[in-house]
Amino acid sequence: MKHRILITNDDGILAPGLAVMERIAREITDDVWIVAPDFERSGAGRAVSLAEPIRVRQFDEKRFSLLRGTPADCAIIGLRDILKDAPPTLVLSGVNRGANLAEELTYSGTIAGAMEATACGVRAIAMSQLFTQGQDVRWATAERHGAALVRRLLEIDLPAGVFVNVNYPDVDPDQVRGVRVARQGNWGRIHLSVDHRIDARNFPYAWLSFIHETGEPPPDTDLGAVHEGYISVTPLHTDITHHASLASLAAGLGRSAG
Repeated sequence: MKHRILITNDDGILAPGLAVMERIAREITDDVWIVAPDFERSGAGRAVSLAEPIRVRQFDEKRFSLLRGTPADCAIIGLRDILKDAPPTLVLSGVNRGANLAEELTYSGTIAGAMEATACGVRAIAMSQLFTQGQDVRWATAERHGAALVRRLLEIDLPAGVFVNVNYPDVDPDQVRGVRVARQGNWGRIHLSVDHRIDARNFPYAWLSFIHETGEPPPDTDLGAVHEGYISVTPLHTDITHHASLASLAAGLGRSAG
């Protein structure tokens, strides 16, 4: 089967991880399209631009950026407009600079790009490369293992509405211990910190940043997998219902209503 691949991300059209993802995709097919934000939109989640126009900049036949666009916007424009007459067989989102693990997934524009594609009925994979602050990102790890993993994933049937979240550990390519299918984990502690600063014109501003504490994550979680040097592969889906609570919630509301 000849694949057509659409790539998006949340780090922007000029991001190093996007170039890595393009090289991964070109190991699978020469029919590669890119629709990405014009600048970094990390933390955008699944936001879409409903209150302002979307402006598309075309660089060449198959490369586009969206001015002020979100990753979800990029997936929608790519699938519903640019490629509407010849849809892709796969959407790849990333490779993100940094992890997309545990409960922080709901913030992630990388996850949102894949989720939006899945909602549009197209198979999708999100990819992220872990790194340590102050050190170089080991892009070679994602690039070495990415294409082979995508090929393997394409051989597996997944239910409608399910996409795959991949995280590459912060180790050199030869140090990867393998691939581990893992459930979404939970950080020991996660919150956003606020760093107040003053700019050159003496106006106050603030930076938001994550603070994570992992503790000893269970090995069957995405956190545990990358902690032990494995590539984590987690199936995610667009249904965020907590099904285990349906019966008790219905019973409780039924009693109170009576």
